[in-house]
Amino acid sequence: MKTILFSYFAALRSLGRPGVLWHLLWPTLAASVLWTSLLVFNWGWLTDQGAALIGGLPLVGGWITGTDWAFTVALLMFKIGLAVLALPLVYVTAAFLVAAVALPLMLERVAASDYADLQRRGGGSQLGSVVNALVASLQFIVMLVLSLPLWLIPGAGLLISLLLTAWLNQRAFRYDALMAHADKYELKALPAAHSAGLFGVGLMGAVLAHVPLLNLFAPALSGLAFVHHLLSALRLARRTEHIIEVN
Repeated sequence: MKTILFSYFAALRSLGRPGVLWHLLWPTLAASVLWTSLLVFNWGWLTDQGAALIGGLPLVGGWITGTDWAFTVALLMFKIGLAVLALPLVYVTAAFLVAAVALPLMLERVAASDYADLQRRGGGSQLGSVVNALVASLQFIVMLVLSLPLWLIPGAGLLISLLLTAWLNQRAFRYDALMAHADKYELKALPAAHSAGLFGVGLMGAVLAHVPLLNLFAPALSGLAFVHHLLSALRLARRTEHIIEVN
């Protein structure tokens, strides 16, 4: 827990680096504008689809559409569901933008000041970062859709959302945090050796993502925390020879 908190305190300190603060904001703002616009411009069509879906429900569809109050309640629940579903879509889009664009740019500034002693071995690439972020985002969406029936269980929705977001954070950001400094072997070995700690950093970011206002900064702040967590671990591993250099 101590190292997880240190990672986030270090991330907050890094916000004072020139050019870093802007990258904390724009991914979530861009994702919010994108999904809000899609919802607003397609609201009528989505509502019509919801009404058709409700009417097609087996056994109860005919009764619901034939009863004014029941249909109104069912359609209202469908609209609330659309709004709730938009929240994880905003987050996964922001996380993709952070991992593919913002985090590599922040990494350059943070590493130059805090990890200048750490040799760069270039095991990753910008293309690898984009591919990793895209794969992680698609896997998150698939798991989210498959988990939707479980959201009907009281309290399960919040727990599932936290766990999936924690998984997304560590899956999307660990590559970017190491890609410039780790070699190809370290890029795979270090996350495997610190899987529990990485999930903890991801879970802390998931909690922040569910707090109003703080959720605007959560994706990028979580990404910065992964940078500090993994580069500190890489520095220690090289000093203590926990990672064997492969020529």
